[in-house]
Amino acid sequence: EWEFFDLPKEWTIKYDELVFHLKPFSFKHTGLFPEQAANWDWFSEIIRKAVAGGRSVNVLNLFAYTGGATVAAAKAGAHVTHVDASKGMVQWAKENAASSGIDEKKTRWIVDDCGKFVEREIRRGNHYDAVIMDPPSYGRGPGGEIWKMEDSIYPFLEKTVRLLSDEPLFFLINSYTSGLQPAVLNYMLHSALDHKVTGTIEADEVGLPVSSNGLVLPCGAAGRFTAK
Repeated sequence: EWEFFDLPKEWTIKYDELVFHLKPFSFKHTGLFPEQAANWDWFSEIIRKAVAGGRSVNVLNLFAYTGGATVAAAKAGAHVTHVDASKGMVQWAKENAASSGIDEKKTRWIVDDCGKFVEREIRRGNHYDAVIMDPPSYGRGPGGEIWKMEDSIYPFLEKTVRLLSDEPLFFLINSYTSGLQPAVLNYMLHSALDHKVTGTIEADEVGLPVSSNGLVLPCGAAGRFTAK
């Protein structure tokens, strides 16, 4: 639970050119996972290079929350499809995008169960140059669909890989679930991607530097595929 001292009800922070509106709410979130800045920097550089080379980059952001990755990818020059089951979170993401000066044409906002959305995109024959996914440990879709990370993630990953274009740029999966450590993410990505793409796969912990003692606060794990 929260212990309130001088914490405001709402506040705004900036990271480079990105602007985010934050507020504390019941399950200990503030509307942003700042450790993801390392991933934003990583994929933003990939997107900028591709766009500078004349390529149009389409990114799919699943379980997209309040849009940290969406805003970063769009700011780097990508067209982003943002999918989250919570209407409130999608509205919050829109506000962050507007505050960051994102062109409305750069983003497509979808309120939907991510699993059902991926299945429909497969049937439609749509493809993306990159996928970002930040699945929760446990959740429910807008129609009451149950998501449990350990049971659902690999079948979902296999489906989502089918949405990659013929020349994908990157794939990012984040985990805040103790049973899905970097080695597990690495294994899953190799199993799902090795037959389809050529590139580098890596996985590691993500964390936040603690200024008072020089240590790093562990904040989960991330697995990345980067095309050659």
